Amino acid sequence: MRTEATSSSSGFLPILHWLPRYEARWLRADVIAGVAVVAMIVPKNLGYAEIAGVPVQNGLYAAAAGAIIYALFCTSRQISTGPSSALSTVAGGAVIVTGVTGGDAAHLVAAITLVTGILLLLLALFRMGWIAQFLSKAVVTGFLAGAAVDVVVGELPKLTGTTSEGENVWREFVSWIIGLNAIHLPTLVIGAAALAVIVALRFWAPKVPGALVLVVGGLVASSLLDLGARGVALVGAVPSGLPAPQLPSLDILLPNVPEIVIASLALLLIGFSQTAGDARSFATRHHYRIDANQEAVAQGMANVGAGLIQGMPVSTSLSASSLNESAGARTPVASLTTGALVILTLLFLAPLFSELPKAVLGAIIIDAVVFGMIDLKEFSRLRRVSRFDFWIAVAAVVGVLSAGVLFGIVIGVALSLGWLIYVSTRPAMPLLGREPGTQVFRDIDLNPADETIPGIVVIRLDGGLFFANVEAFDERIREVISGDPPPTALVIDLEGVAFVDSQGAAKLTELVDLTEAEAVTLRLARIKPQVLAVLKAQGIINRIGTDHLHGNVHRAVEAQLSQRADEER
Repeated sequence: MRTEATSSSSGFLPILHWLPRYEARWLRADVIAGVAVVAMIVPKNLGYAEIAGVPVQNGLYAAAAGAIIYALFCTSRQISTGPSSALSTVAGGAVIVTGVTGGDAAHLVAAITLVTGILLLLLALFRMGWIAQFLSKAVVTGFLAGAAVDVVVGELPKLTGTTSEGENVWREFVSWIIGLNAIHLPTLVIGAAALAVIVALRFWAPKVPGALVLVVGGLVASSLLDLGARGVALVGAVPSGLPAPQLPSLDILLPNVPEIVIASLALLLIGFSQTAGDARSFATRHHYRIDANQEAVAQGMANVGAGLIQGMPVSTSLSASSLNESAGARTPVASLTTGALVILTLLFLAPLFSELPKAVLGAIIIDAVVFGMIDLKEFSRLRRVSRFDFWIAVAAVVGVLSAGVLFGIVIGVALSLGWLIYVSTRPAMPLLGREPGTQVFRDIDLNPADETIPGIVVIRLDGGLFFANVEAFDERIREVISGDPPPTALVIDLEGVAFVDSQGAAKLTELVDLTEAEAVTLRLARIKPQVLAVLKAQGIINRIGTDHLHGNVHRAVEAQLSQRADEER
């Protein structure tokens, strides 16, 4: 089956292209995959709704809308779309900051979901998928880990039957510790048992849907032991049926525009980068192509649909998508099956969840965020590969724990922007030496045994030369030509320079003036055509002469040595 978008109307609705070509032999695998995914996501989505601060049924509304609408517009065959722990945490952060509760919280989260969907559609319309890479991986890793800890601390009172409060995670955790003298023993037993079971199943029986086991076990225990009468907090009334489409209340939307915009932008940055990467990964493994732009459309429409039925943000669920794949999904019919079964759950089974102990739901949430959002291997890799990135990730964790999830997003963006500015304004500019017995010039700090040529300094600029780094370049050049003794020639290796703006060209003119004033011969090596065009337009080439342009550093050095020999005769 081919799922690539075409130039006809099926380009916007790929289902019109692939469904008429659907083969009956695929149906069994797709249905089995859809059923397997439902067994996983229904109990988890109840927990995700709790994280977002909305009624538990709203998580199922979003799951149904996300799965069905995504299947209509997608080009991926294995992706499963629905709420996730990361997205729920962002939405919940907005709820906490605004202080809304109950039905108002549902309207706020629906507004965030709707705006996120619109932003995704705009991203697809203007083909701005690159914006999803704005947050560095280190920042995202730290943000998600901090958000996971935030959620865990918020769920601890459900496991102990106590309360906690605080302006940030640190204070909330201390408040929980202080309140442990009021532990409710039946709740603690239920919570500890639920947490032990789901973690044990994750490690010793990973194919068993632990969340489903907990929900069924929790409902049975609640009924047999009459846990509600023993003081164990229960989820409470969960209505059956489907919601009517409606726009979020303007009374909630208008006073909270800043929080909605920040949360929606965060969901865009975090959600779509994951979606595009996962879709490509599945497509590569199964030898077909996806349209990343169309995937943005599919995710955008799924969020718009979820927002209109009081749902919550949706995106790729890697765990659900992996299960979808391993269960044999061949086409988006698997996603349609998932959505249909969630609807049946809402129609006929939803009230059963009202007897579920909140301690069980807390255990499901803790398991989901700890193992889904805290990437210890990535922290270890960052520490090993780049200490700076590691500390950026740590700073993101501390930012979330200290300022909250929503403001932690702002801190994360600021860290990414700061890192981008730092890298842009401080490109590497190493001095080069010649590998003995060769014509190869290398970073002399990394290869201290390499040869240097007396009187000739060779320097390489690793990056474009533009307004943000011209002063750093100027400082570096002045530093190397003011050495003791001062050089008689300067060779600048421009292999790593892909572009030069007007300010960079002007700075090179100043450096030509400087080298002339200091009686230092300037030679340029390995200039890219687009850079050469700028230097010609600036008049630099006319000043130094084409005989001072060289195809590589070795030729530049040899030309200078030849000139020196001629002068000494």
